[in-house]
Amino acid sequence: MCDVIDLTKRKTGYKDRLKAYLPKGGNLDFCLTCGACASGCPASGIDGLDPRKFVRMVLLGMDEEILKSDWIWVCTMCQRCRYVCPMDINIGGMIFFTRQQWPRERVPKNMQKSCDVSLQKGNSTGLPKELWLDIVGDTLKEARESDPSWEGLTVNMDRKGAKYYLNQNAKEPTSDPEAMVPLWKILHTVGADWTYSSESWDATNWCMLTGNDEDMKTILGRQVKVVEDLGCRYYINTE
Repeated sequence: MCDVIDLTKRKTGYKDRLKAYLPKGGNLDFCLTCGACASGCPASGIDGLDPRKFVRMVLLGMDEEILKSDWIWVCTMCQRCRYVCPMDINIGGMIFFTRQQWPRERVPKNMQKSCDVSLQKGNSTGLPKELWLDIVGDTLKEARESDPSWEGLTVNMDRKGAKYYLNQNAKEPTSDPEAMVPLWKILHTVGADWTYSSESWDATNWCMLTGNDEDMKTILGRQVKVVEDLGCRYYINTE
């Protein structure tokens, strides 16, 4: 037989704190348990949980189980669940808030390290500015030489007044720089006026993934300043 848990005897408060944190309370009380959120979630079934079960745990006051569940770090916060939810329940916001409740030492180490390196070095792989510039230049040169039809391919760096600002996944220049080229070719083909930046160019805000509001805002603020200083009209986040 299954153990019966009397939820009425538990001291809870997590739900109220969560609702106060989210706009409109995250629409949390409107859940229909329809399962639409779980049907498209890439994390459904991992560790026996999915978005619907997570919402029910919050509504049932299972605070202790929520704050011990590693599933919140499996969630990608992609917001598919909210997109398909007929009641617009902000599950991604719930996950973000829950991550904030975990002490720094319990945050997944690789995730926290990427955040820390981003804060210290300007990108999550710690790539020096000079090396970033060299990699882009060398990759562009190879792309031109390998196919003469692309000898006019260009990559702008720190070009003021460009219409589009483009950032870059930091893993590609360090491990697979050729993977940057297809997007360059697309932008070149459509005649897009775009530029990279030599500073704060990393597309992934790892500090957002840790749930740390202040560190997240620091990383985002740096990119906003880059875009404003360059005078670009549009910011393209490749992530």
